[in-house]
Amino acid sequence: MSTPSVVHRLSTTINAEEHELRPALSGFLLFFCLFAGYFMLRPIRESMGIAAGVENLQWLFTTTFFVMLAAVPLFAWLSSRVPRLHFVDWVYGFFCLNLLLFSVLFLLQGENPWLARAFYVWISVYNLFVVSVAWSLMADVFDSAQAKRLFAFIAAGASVGGLVGPALSALLIGSLGEAGLMLLAALLLGRALALKFSLMRWREVGGAGRPGATPAESTRKPVPGNPFSGMTRVLQSPYLLGIAGFVVLLATVTTFLYFEQARLVAELFPDRAAQVRVFGTIDVVVQAGALLSQLFITGRLAQTLGVRVLLAIVPLLVCVGFIGLALMPSFVLLAALMIVRRIGEYAFVRPGREMLFAPLDAESKYKAKNVIDTVVYRAGDAVSGWGKTALDMFGQGAGLVAVAGAICALLWGYLGWQLGKQADRRTEVRVGGAVGSGA
Repeated sequence: MSTPSVVHRLSTTINAEEHELRPALSGFLLFFCLFAGYFMLRPIRESMGIAAGVENLQWLFTTTFFVMLAAVPLFAWLSSRVPRLHFVDWVYGFFCLNLLLFSVLFLLQGENPWLARAFYVWISVYNLFVVSVAWSLMADVFDSAQAKRLFAFIAAGASVGGLVGPALSALLIGSLGEAGLMLLAALLLGRALALKFSLMRWREVGGAGRPGATPAESTRKPVPGNPFSGMTRVLQSPYLLGIAGFVVLLATVTTFLYFEQARLVAELFPDRAAQVRVFGTIDVVVQAGALLSQLFITGRLAQTLGVRVLLAIVPLLVCVGFIGLALMPSFVLLAALMIVRRIGEYAFVRPGREMLFAPLDAESKYKAKNVIDTVVYRAGDAVSGWGKTALDMFGQGAGLVAVAGAICALLWGYLGWQLGKQADRRTEVRVGGAVGSGA
């Protein structure tokens, strides 16, 4: 079999054109490295959260929000001064140094409870920042039409990483320890950074920056604006405010499920090692389901039915699941709902959400998007965490929480449908304009 036929078949399989195969694979591998590193550390984070006390989780969520609130202006300040071509270098380099520092600290004081709390908050910040920057990069490299076809496959790299990460954690925790896993995560983050260079080079010849593309913005200039322009951009745009509302409802539904999961796991599995195994098993099931969906369903669903379906179908399923949980509360049903929600988020909601940014300008892709992905998301976490605590005070158990979750999921689905309709119209206008102009 000749090489061109292999390229053609592989391109067809992942819904790409032949010249897009290499950057699509680079994007896939970049997300693989990010998520393999994160998911090696995620079970450690979850067990540390329980060790700090399930009743104190809302304090960790609130602390994470305030750390985000302080970090985002620094992030925006950096993006205003560093060319987009090198912006990711600074962000990922900074977090690599953080991982190396934590590796040393855990080697010296691994049982310190304050170190555990600090790591829980830090990795909650780390995860959102590195993933948000990665999706900003993808929205910058690919145009709207390419995003619809390729983002599902690129997101599948996250699912493969999410499968490999827990397996590596389970295999290597005994020999490397927590400090060794953090060092390995730093190496994977460095590899992701290396992949970024090839993506930005391709952008100028075949991606969103190619001659004749709209818009063809220079990556050699910093993103315009001041440290707070991302927030003001969100507040001034109904479209971006809608995305922010979508993210808040996503965070609310996720937090309600997360708190209930933590409470039941703490009750049913008091041993820390057992807790890590439970969380690791759930992660493996989620990533396997998400991977299959991303490879065979998501991209084609976005092309045929539009972004609106990607953003609405999961909230509606979660709404039905919450109703079932209100009628018949159990750990098995809660775990099943958690798995469905997370598979749906990775396979449909996250790619669909990133497609919303593809037609926008650089300031929206980097600054406004980062505000939504970090501050807004963690604000939703913090507020819903305290809301869940308030609901628990009524003493109605999981039933009242499930009813509130069902209402939030229904609103989440409605808003996702409306945002998806707008994104589909924007893409149709851009594609139609390009065809009409002979581009």
